[in-house]
Amino acid sequence: MSKPISELNKKLEAEKGIHTDFLHDMTYGDYLHLTPLLGSQHCLSDHHDEMLFIIIHQVSELWMKLTIHELTAAIEAIADGKMQAAFKMLARVSKIQTQIIQAWDVLSTLTPAEYMEFRDKLGKASGFQSYQYRLIEFALGYKTSHILKIYEKDPALYAKLEKAYHAPSIYDVSIKALARAGFAINPALLTRDFSKTYGGDPTVEAAWRKVYQHVDQYWDLYQLAEKLIDIEDWLQQWRFRHMKTVERIIGFKIGTGGSSGVNYLKQVLDHRFFPELWDLRTTL
Repeated sequence: MSKPISELNKKLEAEKGIHTDFLHDMTYGDYLHLTPLLGSQHCLSDHHDEMLFIIIHQVSELWMKLTIHELTAAIEAIADGKMQAAFKMLARVSKIQTQIIQAWDVLSTLTPAEYMEFRDKLGKASGFQSYQYRLIEFALGYKTSHILKIYEKDPALYAKLEKAYHAPSIYDVSIKALARAGFAINPALLTRDFSKTYGGDPTVEAAWRKVYQHVDQYWDLYQLAEKLIDIEDWLQQWRFRHMKTVERIIGFKIGTGGSSGVNYLKQVLDHRFFPELWDLRTTL
């Protein structure tokens, strides 16, 4: 019996430096503001599963906040020609996306009967109204003006979204990077109205095709293209898991925010953010 006690004493001795007096110092909880964070789950019903519903959506919003942080910095880096920095940020975005996708697996443990117990408490609130998701769509180039009306209630938020709506997307700055590299890009694309969703251009298609045909010569642009494909691929997988989770829980009911629910989610699956990068897979 003496040996285990001796080993335990050694371990305790090795950890004598652990801080326990925090009367005047910042703790882990202080740094992360855990008290307000963990106190932000306010259920409107007495149903056990509403806590799951709230936390899943809050966690997703936190991941989206980091996604926006990385995408915004990546757009600036590409615009400045700092490709390696952008690649690191975009790789991180892809990893974040895997976490958000897995969240649907947890939410799918909510059954239709359970959700119906508190769904009416949501009123007209819906994930469709997530402004951070709109900021991600704007950063990727999908611009929809009618969506902005949802946020008129908050002037500061509306101004933030409107600014992002008119700003160049990550694909816009990528097209400019092609032009900087000497490709004959349609000049109108470089000064176009960035509030319009990009629909494709033959000069961009020709430029990306050459990049893929001469990988060694255009290695940075080739890497950029593949990072963009990664992000769109993961986003579409997120959209698909979203659609199937909604169908699994509420079927084809109208969404709480008034959207057509599953039918709307199916429609957005057809949208492509970076059309030429997908088309060249067929034409290359």
